[in-house]
Amino acid sequence: MQPYNYKFPNIYFEDRKGKKTFFTKNLYKGNVVYDEEIVKIGNDEYREWNHKRSKLAAAIQKGVSQIGIREGEIVLYLGASSGTTPSHISDIVGEKGFVFALDFAPRMVKDLVFLAEKRKNIAPILANANKPLTYTHLVTQADVIYMDIAQKNQTEIFLKNVDMYLKSGGFGLYFVKSRSIDVTKKPKDVFRKVREELEKVITIVDYKELDPYEKDHCLFICKKR
Repeated sequence: MQPYNYKFPNIYFEDRKGKKTFFTKNLYKGNVVYDEEIVKIGNDEYREWNHKRSKLAAAIQKGVSQIGIREGEIVLYLGASSGTTPSHISDIVGEKGFVFALDFAPRMVKDLVFLAEKRKNIAPILANANKPLTYTHLVTQADVIYMDIAQKNQTEIFLKNVDMYLKSGGFGLYFVKSRSIDVTKKPKDVFRKVREELEKVITIVDYKELDPYEKDHCLFICKKR
């Protein structure tokens, strides 16, 4: 294998049978998070980023133009689950960056605690993203807010956190699950309504539907004005 630099910082790819397979360089060597493939080249390790296990990897696989995450940045991750995607973001931001990994489910945060024991640039937080005032003492202002939460009012939750924690000019990555907002409407109609709400207060710089990897999901990449 010979990994090549992708257009986004600290992301690599290899062509396999005409299709790109993506990797991040393992910041903490020997740390395997979800049985992903590890490729060793010299003194470096590369972790395969499975686009069927990570919505951000799916968006990259589908050709999203930018992700707004760079080395040394602070990321507030809302809906961190067991830590699959946060672990790759940990690789991207590097030793000088940091990931606040928030989830409301104790079982998921337990997994995040185990992850943080090996990845020192991740802090697990047990909190409800719908109540951003409750964790002001646990997080700092962020360069990036990443949200993957399946709630009916998920757009409201995203914008509240953007208003409170995202730096001016910072990026917001908002993954929308249409069925959680309104199961009676077509996903494209839900996405259109979400766009209208976002455009009132934030700039949309890219948009990508995630089918077939994530059914009825899309990603809005936004920039705070």
